[in-house]
Amino acid sequence: MLKYSKKLVISLSLVILSGCSMIPGSHMEGIDVDPETSTLEQDLSKVKISIIDSALIARLKDSQQVGLKAKKYTPIITEGYDYVLGIGDVLSIGVWDHPELTIPAAVQRTAEFDGFRIQTDGTITYAYAANIPAAGKTISQLHKVLVAKLSQVIEKPQLDLKVVAFRSQRTYVTGEVKRPGALPITEIPLTLIDAINQAGGLSERADWRTVIFTSGEQTEIIRLDDFYTKGDLSQNRLLKHGDIIHVNRSDNQKVFVLGDVRKAGSIEINRYGLSLAEALSDVGGLNDATADANGIFVLRKRPANDEGIIADVYQLHAQNIVALVLADQFKLQPRDIIYVTTAPIARWNRLISQLVPTLQGLENISTLKTQGAFF
Repeated sequence: MLKYSKKLVISLSLVILSGCSMIPGSHMEGIDVDPETSTLEQDLSKVKISIIDSALIARLKDSQQVGLKAKKYTPIITEGYDYVLGIGDVLSIGVWDHPELTIPAAVQRTAEFDGFRIQTDGTITYAYAANIPAAGKTISQLHKVLVAKLSQVIEKPQLDLKVVAFRSQRTYVTGEVKRPGALPITEIPLTLIDAINQAGGLSERADWRTVIFTSGEQTEIIRLDDFYTKGDLSQNRLLKHGDIIHVNRSDNQKVFVLGDVRKAGSIEINRYGLSLAEALSDVGGLNDATADANGIFVLRKRPANDEGIIADVYQLHAQNIVALVLADQFKLQPRDIIYVTTAPIARWNRLISQLVPTLQGLENISTLKTQGAFF
């Protein structure tokens, strides 16, 4: 059966490359064996074909859990997080029992004056403490410097220091979120999931499975769906200045259903996933009179691997009632191709239906000749 399936897969691939229509009932021209098709057959010898049964379903589930078990309980490290001051941050500084030091002399509190801003050179100027380096320091580090300076003129100063405006550091959320834009980095640790939530969450057209995360010169794919549905904490990230989170559209989250079905086309995978049974149902099911229920194939490209396998092909024997349950358990992946073959008797009937008009035409010509219509 697997040998027959591989021959069928090779034939299907040759049909695709030849540009022949895959719409049921359309005419397919013959394919001559040439170097190109010969090379294709060699490539398809690297295709791995499996029957969709209970053992395969269990194996696929296990393979998904292997990586998850290794990093499911790896939490993002936020302990010990301390905000680092930067240029543009605004500070509020007060000294107990010295209200005159809360606002510099000759400065009247107005809407424009909201605190002490860290200047472009990274310093702040405070009473008895001019040009104090602040950028690059934590609040506790700057607090110690100011206390040391004020101790020269005030006995045991009680200093209150806090950030009232975080303006030096930003992270960016772009793409398919409800409120894309910049988010400030504050003294509260900001994670990737927090940033998406603060941006209003994902939009209806968002790709719920993955987001692109760029930090410095490194870009990686974050499996957002694993975080939400499987509790994989390793997919979260602690953000820092300049990090970018981009949420793609879900346009490429599709599978393609071709062959002997009622309505061939593409189907979008939503955030809850899509099974083989659901995909076949969405296209109206198989053509009862012509489709081969044992010829349902799922073609899936495999990432680069040491085995040299370029694709996996899964075959469903839908004539078996149990297979319908397995079809509902078989989860599709984006860009999967589902192809339903035509039953041999239906292919024969189509061939005959194409030949009959030709034979009738020849018979009519022969009759006319007999009757003397042609000289």
